[in-house]
Amino acid sequence: MTVREQTWRRVSEHGPWDVVVIGGGITGVGILHEATRQGLNALLVEQNDFASGTSSRSSKLVHGGLRYLAQGDLRLTWHSVRERERLLDELPGLVEPIGFLMAAYEGDKLGKRLMRTGLRLYDLFGSGVKHKPLSAADLQMLAPRLRLERLTGGFWYRDAQTDDARLVLRVLFDALASGAAALNYTKVEELITTEGRVSGVVLRDRETGRAVQASARAVVNATGAWADGLRSAVDAKAAIRPLRGSHLLFPSWRFPVAQAVTFRHPKDHRPLFAYPWEGLTLLGTTDHDHAESLDTPPRITSEEATSMVEAARAAFPGLSLHVGDAVSTYAGVRPVIGTGKVDPSKESREHVIWNERGLVTVTGGKLTTFREIAREAVHSLELGGERRVAKRGRFAKPPTSVYWGELDALERRRLAGRYGPWTPALVESARDGELSRIPETFSLWAELRHAARVERVVHLEDLLLRRVRIGLLAPGGAVEHLERVRSICQSELGWDDGRWAQEADAYLASWARQHRPPVDETSVPSPRASAPRSVA
Repeated sequence: MTVREQTWRRVSEHGPWDVVVIGGGITGVGILHEATRQGLNALLVEQNDFASGTSSRSSKLVHGGLRYLAQGDLRLTWHSVRERERLLDELPGLVEPIGFLMAAYEGDKLGKRLMRTGLRLYDLFGSGVKHKPLSAADLQMLAPRLRLERLTGGFWYRDAQTDDARLVLRVLFDALASGAAALNYTKVEELITTEGRVSGVVLRDRETGRAVQASARAVVNATGAWADGLRSAVDAKAAIRPLRGSHLLFPSWRFPVAQAVTFRHPKDHRPLFAYPWEGLTLLGTTDHDHAESLDTPPRITSEEATSMVEAARAAFPGLSLHVGDAVSTYAGVRPVIGTGKVDPSKESREHVIWNERGLVTVTGGKLTTFREIAREAVHSLELGGERRVAKRGRFAKPPTSVYWGELDALERRRLAGRYGPWTPALVESARDGELSRIPETFSLWAELRHAARVERVVHLEDLLLRRVRIGLLAPGGAVEHLERVRSICQSELGWDDGRWAQEADAYLASWARQHRPPVDETSVPSPRASAPRSVA
């Protein structure tokens, strides 16, 4: 019996749960983790794959948010910086420090004095790593392709980056190891009410069609940008303002940056950044109202892509970038609480917790502060008695006795951060040649085998876009690697040839819709892999 079948049997036979969490992004898995840590019987359900929404489509930053300081949101920045430091301490290899360069030019609205004041506060909130003022010559040395005209200097400061989908999975599997239950591709068909209050859910397996009722002492709506859909069932007024953030990924040779560089768009002056991530250069981000249906996965528009590349060309004029140079794109929808501000970037990123007829909705907030949000959410649950808020816990560490074979120190650190206690099993499962890197990525072939074997993969898209990110990192959605992926993973997944062909076609079609760079008709792109083709 597969783990999925075992979990469905457990859900079918289980009495009332203490908590049912709806939503498998970072907020939902954080709440599951915290509830389980406090001794509650907790179940999480996600209608698609874990981390398939916003939590695999973020800017990959674990940061305090300097722009929130500029907006006067000291509380949010303070909590974010403190959580950044905790995650750096507890998850090395998954959450890693990254230097940021901020350039200053003559006539900037945000002058050096204001920059310096904000960075001093940033330092004060953090753990002692101080920002550094830079001369124009310093910046030219650190970012030699940066525009030099009217450059007066700038600053260096430190933040952190992560693999957002792997962070979700690390938190999820820690919770499962402590006794929690979780199901992906499981939709909440209906909220069950007793005497006018939510007391459970009707679940339907999207893969088989089976359905079951799950009663619960508390039901948490952690569906992010989708939260209003469930809230409508308790007659709550819509409050979410979905905002789309889009990104482009370029080969590092085409857009070389040694560390993160922030800059402003030459037309509307909104901030953007470019930084190295997983061997590529990530360019982001936009902040637009997302008017399309949330049932359709978001994708970057050609206007967004052109605008971002226009800004990058202005900041790095010698590179002559084009949209067609990108390897891939992605877009996510942020769950922001709407207050009617004209500029979506001015909306607060604070989280909210509402209890509406027993449905506890947790939405808004930042990836960085997911644990603080989870602690507050679990503390707010009405479970018929007092519950002491537990002290902060730490994530489980990998065993010290791991046979690493030929892996170097950076590869060991990376694996230990992403897989924690499961690192030895991953390394031991590797067959000949599988501890080598997948071309164009930092990922190892063995990670694919491990994910296919134990990480609850239902579709090929789960494997290539979230468990191992090669669908974003390798040209054409990693189409040239699909035969090798098949040789490693097909038997682990238990798929016959027909199922593999079906999954490969569906994955490539999905990649083309969501991640292929828009056509740039104004330029001839640099040579790169052609559009994906079917591989059966």
